[in-house]
Amino acid sequence: MPRRERVRHAPFEHLGPLGAQIPISTGTARLTLENDGSVLLDVNGVPSSHLHPDPEHLVFEYMRWMLLAIDLHLDLEEGRAPQLAHLGGGGCSLPRAIAARHPRSRQIVVELDELLADQVRTWFDLPRSPQLRLRVDDAMDALASWREDRFDVLVRDVFAGATTPEALTSLRAAEHAARVLRPGGLYLANCAAPPGTGLIAGEVATLSAAFAHVGVIAEPAHLSGRRRGNCVLLASDGPLPPGIDRALRSDAVSVRLAQPAQVQALARAGRVRGQG
Repeated sequence: MPRRERVRHAPFEHLGPLGAQIPISTGTARLTLENDGSVLLDVNGVPSSHLHPDPEHLVFEYMRWMLLAIDLHLDLEEGRAPQLAHLGGGGCSLPRAIAARHPRSRQIVVELDELLADQVRTWFDLPRSPQLRLRVDDAMDALASWREDRFDVLVRDVFAGATTPEALTSLRAAEHAARVLRPGGLYLANCAAPPGTGLIAGEVATLSAAFAHVGVIAEPAHLSGRRRGNCVLLASDGPLPPGIDRALRSDAVSVRLAQPAQVQALARAGRVRGQG
């Protein structure tokens, strides 16, 4: 993507109370205002989203990597408004960035917490439907309900506390993801793998059983399992967007797209995860 000239953006004008425990359907949320005008959203004590007044400025590293891959993928799409779905909403940092970067896109965000979904639209001045639609539902139920060949991009970013529900890392979920994507569509998943768990290998093995092409964006220490961190899993029935690794070199973090041999080794080492 060409470098964009940065412009000043108005701060969030309709935030809820700062620093307080705000009741939501699944517990509590907390809003913390940072010095640069960005807002950290915690859900039940776990950082969920970090939103900057500039919607294209993503603070969480893994979201920057996802947006980079989505940019490259959508650059290949022509002639129609791209359709994207997000499993997991939180503050909708990534959907908000995509809406700003790709205003013709149409997005649906699935969020389990009804009160949170209602609040974040106001707090963060999110785009309205049809550009960005919020659906209150269980992520797996929504995924199973969608018709096949519906989306160009599907993103999984669902956590219960600090872990992704097992159903969404299962082979059944991967097969549904492959089913609802259009030919050549791109699946992206946020994987937060504690050291020694083999979670990345298991997820790669599972995705490799449902998709022809699988990739991993990670820092070297995360890829080797030496420390916990977020990595981004990519999967498609067609080749992954070209130029991802080259584009990643401009990120502030030393992150790379794993080499095919590394991905294949992970798939061999991992165990396909259960049916969910």
